Amino acid sequence: MSLIAVDNLKKQYHAGDETVEALGGVSLTIDAGEFVTIMGQSGSGKSTLLSVLGGMNHPTSGSVTIADIDIYSLSVEKMADFRASTLGFVFQSFHLIPYLTAMENVMLPLAITSLKKGEKVAASQEALARVGLAGKADRLPNQLSGGEQERVAIARAIVNKPRIVMADEPTGNLDSKNSEEIMALFRSLNDAGQTVVMVTHNPENCVYTDRTIVLRDGRIVDEERILTPQEACQALVA
Repeated sequence: MSLIAVDNLKKQYHAGDETVEALGGVSLTIDAGEFVTIMGQSGSGKSTLLSVLGGMNHPTSGSVTIADIDIYSLSVEKMADFRASTLGFVFQSFHLIPYLTAMENVMLPLAITSLKKGEKVAASQEALARVGLAGKADRLPNQLSGGEQERVAIARAIVNKPRIVMADEPTGNLDSKNSEEIMALFRSLNDAGQTVVMVTHNPENCVYTDRTIVLRDGRIVDEERILTPQEACQALVA
């Protein structure tokens, strides 16, 4: 059963007299428990699509339904509550607070919950353990490697146990070794039942996922079958 359903999604931007179509009628479904990558050249609309899926960028037309909820019919307050409870976000630039420890950064999404402090600490410790950083909870971001900072960002995204994790170029600032480790971590989270939707520019990341969606000029190139990394490369340059 589809956890995410997108119907004829369009997104346009206006710059003076010019209209730029970032998404040109995208329709897709993502099942619970899937690991899906979204690929495309710069300007293809992949990050725009992810931001619309994440409730952060209102579409010009079309609908996004997540867990049977038409998310863009929600009020601003209910949308914020929905994102906090259902979605976890991982970004390329980590967005860690430099003067907070790894534990404190992971605890940030719990600030608006009704959990007691001890429960928040326990949840954060569990999330850090899941990403392999159980022994580095008290480190500041500048005391962690790039790969470790990304792991903290992932722990922060999963601390609320969201149904869906959305990641925008999570390996974009990492070397190949750290990229492989982060992708293996996402794969392990997915194997444990986490639904993951990831934007990536690297076709090698596709080998860790269930399905690759390639965008070109705001439209899906091939969504019906699983692409090998080589096919994803070919779709990008075709």
